[in-house]
Amino acid sequence: MDVDDAIRTRRTHKAYGPEPVDRAMLDQLFELARWAPNHHLTNPWRFRVLGPAALERLKAAADALDPGSGAKLERAPTLVAVSVTQEGDPVADEEDALAGAVAAYIVLLAAHARGLAGYWRTPAVLRSPQGRAALGIGEGERVLGLLHLGHARQEQRTPDRAPTEAVVSYLD
Repeated sequence: MDVDDAIRTRRTHKAYGPEPVDRAMLDQLFELARWAPNHHLTNPWRFRVLGPAALERLKAAADALDPGSGAKLERAPTLVAVSVTQEGDPVADEEDALAGAVAAYIVLLAAHARGLAGYWRTPAVLRSPQGRAALGIGEGERVLGLLHLGHARQEQRTPDRAPTEAVVSYLD
């Protein structure tokens, strides 16, 4: 799959088969993600693949905040929490957060190119002290989201997008 097709055909999926993404495949995705551009080569991104115990801790934290919300964490067989390190400099921290978002998208795009489906969520539990503690995310990190990965159980329709001319300006 070429990059143009991957970008145009990647979709958010919320229904997955039960088979988790194997570690070798995940390692391929993370290896690609580390090529995301980042100012001063800070490599700020952090990926935490949730095993069964981590998932149970996160579900318990989610349910404590909002009963029943932990069930949404069971949609995909593989979950990856994405965060970035933060050093306290507002400009550098913003640049690193944006670089981390690019790295997360690379994971989604590379997964799609390999026949996998993905979903980027930003559940409230990840912004809570309980959720952060459940995954060992310290004070010096900013959480970007939770990537759901697996094999899609259904096809997604092509979403409507604004035309290019609605979002692009050429300035003198």
